[in-house]
Order: sequence, then structure tokens, then C-alpha cells
Amino acid sequence: MIKQIQLILVFLLLAITADAARIDRIEIKSEATNSAIKVVVIVPDVEKTQNCPVIYLLHGYMGNQELWLGIKPNLPEIADREGFIFVCPDGKNSWYINSPIDKNSQYETFISAELVDFIDKNYRTQTDRNYRAITGLSMGGHGALFNAMCHPDVFGATGSMSGAVDIHSINGDFGLIPLLGKLSEHPENWNKNSVMKQIATLKNGVLAIYIDCGVSDFLFEMSENLNKSLRQKGIDHDYTTRPGKHDADYWNNSIDYHILFFKKFFEKK
Repeated sequence: MIKQIQLILVFLLLAITADAARIDRIEIKSEATNSAIKVVVIVPDVEKTQNCPVIYLLHGYMGNQELWLGIKPNLPEIADREGFIFVCPDGKNSWYINSPIDKNSQYETFISAELVDFIDKNYRTQTDRNYRAITGLSMGGHGALFNAMCHPDVFGATGSMSGAVDIHSINGDFGLIPLLGKLSEHPENWNKNSVMKQIATLKNGVLAIYIDCGVSDFLFEMSENLNKSLRQKGIDHDYTTRPGKHDADYWNNSIDYHILFFKKFFEKK
């Protein structure tokens, strides 16, 4: 009887672990940043046999590649359930742009070229833009929208959670001056690397866009203004506001809606 119980437990354990996403913690040599960048890749079990859509998740200011797993510990379960690969790079405090001042802070190139190229070459991915999405929180919300707007040939869908999407309003805070110089002295640097300024070049239907923010978030007005600007330009997008602040509780909930939005985008394509 004891042996039978032990066998049952073994079979149950095998059943639980047989189809389980794995977490790869890797370093990618980046010529754009002259460094090795740490990346967390969450890989569903089905990647062994089929090509998977990819969702890139960008962290906020003072975060790192581990942040999203800390906010959403069940990301591996979601990866297995949906068959998605999640990629979480360490973006430092780069704002995910190519700094015209710091030659070693070329993170737009890293995100939209080097990282995507590495993931596609080393994992079973669907390499078409229609199966590649990028989103992020706070600084990462800016980075996700900015990279997708600048590289619609790379990303088909994008999103922002509590996004710091108006760098002109942030001005000298959060490490932007070392990257762009003072706004009063180098307005061209700020305009070139601004999500709000990129809207003028965006064509409707090129990107699937999902934006959300908590109504008690100190960056709420930025998302409101972004929504208005997109509407004025005639850019179709989804915009949601919910109760919440600029914190992990909000993002733990928010990411579910972004994943659902991207899932529908992948299925439509």
C-alpha cells in the first residue's frame, strides 16, 4: 500500500513538472551598449516543438530584469498556458533610447535590434512582427511605445502601464539630463526621443496599442494626454483607467489585460 502511494505521488509529480515553463537567465553581449546585458527569458514547454509569439516586458526606473517576475510570479504558468515567450531585459535607467550624449547608452538599438535578433536566433519564435509585442511599466511604458513607434517593422503591438510617456513634463528628473542634456539647451534631443512627439509620424492601423493607468497614479495625467493626442491624430487604440496607484499591485493586475490584448492581436494575425 505504501509503495502504491509512493508511485502515485511520483506520477503526480511528473504530471506537474512535465509541461512546465523554464526560466533562462542569460547575458547578451551588446555592441550598442558596450556591455553584457542580463535578460530573463520565460520559455513555455511548447517551445520545444513549435514556434511561439514573444512579448517583451520592460521595467521601470531603478528596476532590472528580475522585476517582472517579482511583480507577477506566475508568469511561467501564463507562458505555458498561452504558449508565449516572455523576455525581460535589464534596461538600467536608459529610458530605452539611444542617448546622443552617452555613447554607451544605446538601448533603443539594443532592444529593437540586438535583443530581438538574439531571441529569434536562440529560441523557437514566430519571427514575424505580427507575433511580437512590447509593453512596460512607468519608464518601460515610455520605452515600449517609443521603440514600437520607431520600429513598427519589428513590433506589431505595444502597450504602456502607468507610462512616463511625456519626458518633457519630467524634464530634469529621473536621469534624463545625462542622457539628453538640458531641455533648454538641447530641445532637439528631447523631441527626437519623446513618445508624444512620435505620434505625429504614426499612421493609423500600423500598431495595435493598449494603454492603461491607475486613476490615483501620479503619472495619470500623462496617460490622459497621450490618449487625447492619439484620438486627435485618429490613431485607433485601447485606453483603460482603473482604480490604482503607481505600484506593484496595480501592475500585477494590469499585465493580465495586456497579455489578453496581445493574445487577441496574435490570433487575429
